[in-house]
Amino acid sequence: MSLIKSISGIRGTIGGVPDDNLTPIDAVKFAAAYGTWLKKHIYKTRVKVVVGRDARISGEMVQNLVQYTLVGLGIDVVDIGLSTTPTVEVAVTMEQADGGIILTASHNPKQWNALKLLNNKGEFLNAQEGEEILRIAAANEFTFAEVDALGHITHNNTYIQRHIDAVLSLLPLATLEAICKRKFKVAVDAVNSTGGIAIPLLLERLGAEVVPLYCEPNGQFPHNPEPLKEHLADICAKVVEAKADLGVVVDPDVDRLALITEEGEMFGEEYTLVACADYYLSKKKGNVVSNLSSSRALRDIAEKHGVEYAAAAVGEVNVVTKMKEVNAVIGGEGNGGVIFPELHYGRDALVGVVLFLSLLVEKGITVSALRRSYPAYFMSKNKIQLTAGLNPDKVLHAMQEKYAHEQITTIDGLKIDFPFSWVHLRKSNTEPIIRIYTEAKSQAEADALATRFMEEMAAIS
Repeated sequence: MSLIKSISGIRGTIGGVPDDNLTPIDAVKFAAAYGTWLKKHIYKTRVKVVVGRDARISGEMVQNLVQYTLVGLGIDVVDIGLSTTPTVEVAVTMEQADGGIILTASHNPKQWNALKLLNNKGEFLNAQEGEEILRIAAANEFTFAEVDALGHITHNNTYIQRHIDAVLSLLPLATLEAICKRKFKVAVDAVNSTGGIAIPLLLERLGAEVVPLYCEPNGQFPHNPEPLKEHLADICAKVVEAKADLGVVVDPDVDRLALITEEGEMFGEEYTLVACADYYLSKKKGNVVSNLSSSRALRDIAEKHGVEYAAAAVGEVNVVTKMKEVNAVIGGEGNGGVIFPELHYGRDALVGVVLFLSLLVEKGITVSALRRSYPAYFMSKNKIQLTAGLNPDKVLHAMQEKYAHEQITTIDGLKIDFPFSWVHLRKSNTEPIIRIYTEAKSQAEADALATRFMEEMAAIS
């Protein structure tokens, strides 16, 4: 599996040969390129970088390789160990560090790992910065420190708790007390990664009874770690069996949040952001942003609250850029990623949990009743595996020409808006596939639209 280099980081499978997989040599090379880039742009005697990881089996190995490469460049490292993506982002600003690295391949299976790179604001690097790092890596433009100038590693295991403190500080005391008084019973599927540490700790602070499922952070993912309906039969059954009020599901690095109703049904990952935005917009008016592949339901919620909705290209860095541009008070992605700028500009499942429970307490209803209160949209998410004979650019261009008479958007692949449905076709940033997302007023219509477009693209290729 070839290394994938994009705004989402340096990602690949463990093992194999250099440049084709994420081998120790590749981990060192890209860590060295990032450290070199930082030293070039940070005008300080000592540069400091926060490093954390999810619970993948390869995580400790990759973290040691990365950290000691930075030390060899004369960079000081704050090792926060097992952590979450949003926790590392928060830790960068709390430490007043110059950057951060999160070692996680997010929703990819256990054989994958990745280096996700942050700036001094705890935000992902933009495309231009990423390109410069790739250039440095390709050219081997590294100069390592002499022995007296080597960096140092310090260890700090307090940051998940400090992250929880920061999230809880966002809520008024009365709201926190109301959540605690409700005494929620919550089943948690953390896919045996670091969400198994963070989410139960957060819920316990909120007075909830936690029913853990796959909360041992050992990196042995018990199912496909992407929090989609087809992977979540166990947690749906556990919610019903335990008579829980809801289920909480996170991906391995805890930046995506999916929810299960008390009836054991999916709340819908697209509706995580919808519900969180609905709550916060009732407290503070402001614009909202999601990406082109996210549900129209967020636009409907924005209209309900009398604020503007804007769409961004897929990718957290693109959503954050658009949020800053339009001064959004909340935003994110329809994959269950909630971005709440009041804390930090990054997807954060912990923030999502707190906002969602606040809404449930305020409305005094069940999760299923809350879901029924929102506009009914249904999505179909499919993909076509890229092969040697498939030219994705040719296919997308042909589809653009075919549907030129419809409302189209081309800032990220091709999105075609129909009166009561849409389809978004794009090359993935993280996998060798073309994603086909559709949305309509019924699941049958969304599935049929997806099938139609997959057949049309297959005919072109």
